[in-house]
Amino acid sequence: MTQLAGKRALVTGASRGIGRAIAEALAAQGADVAITYQSSADKAQEVVRAIEATGRRAVAIQADSADPQAVQASIAQTVEALGGLDILVNNAGVATYESVADVSLTELDRLLNVNVRAVVLATQAALPHLGQGGRIINIGSSLAEQVPFPGVTIYSMTKSALIALTKGLARDVGPRGITVNMVNPGSTDTDMNPADGASADGQRSLTALGHYGKPEDVAAAVVFLASPAAKQITGTRLTVDGGANA
Repeated sequence: MTQLAGKRALVTGASRGIGRAIAEALAAQGADVAITYQSSADKAQEVVRAIEATGRRAVAIQADSADPQAVQASIAQTVEALGGLDILVNNAGVATYESVADVSLTELDRLLNVNVRAVVLATQAALPHLGQGGRIINIGSSLAEQVPFPGVTIYSMTKSALIALTKGLARDVGPRGITVNMVNPGSTDTDMNPADGASADGQRSLTALGHYGKPEDVAAAVVFLASPAAKQITGTRLTVDGGANA
């Protein structure tokens, strides 16, 4: 299938895990894909090679999402490399596991800058390039909707901010034929949260299905929202969490 043939996409933070799965899934559906990465140049080039193996164009852009200039420049580099931009997936994110009482100002700024500010800045830079049928897809977390255990309050706060951004932006750009949606992954088997990790059994116990998801499960949701089939869906969120928030 090539339901995204001719589309140009940028996936931020896509050298591994969920971001990589999204980038490769978009390419599998016919899109040319740019990715950003912070420091894992070798892993980013692996993603580029995997995408190019499908016959699509790919480019890896070094960009620290905590750096406003780097975020904005990554959009310009994508447009230059791919000849335009149709799909922006704001995937890059960081987490902390500290209580509100203990979190430092430095750590608070880091989470806000990467999880919230970078999404706004990338979107601002992308909007002049997005036309009719453009897509903005924000990757949040099931913890944006519910905080089932202590220690993730600040992280949850940053992801819940994306709910408001997604809803409001959908109103702002709807007249231009651009949709804005959010995908909220739950426990997903990546190197950041492995299915055999110390807290994995506790996380599984919160789900209805009793198991972790895979990065490809999240990627499938993103591909759907990026596709023509989702043209009437905007301002909403799709939660991929095995029923943890059921």
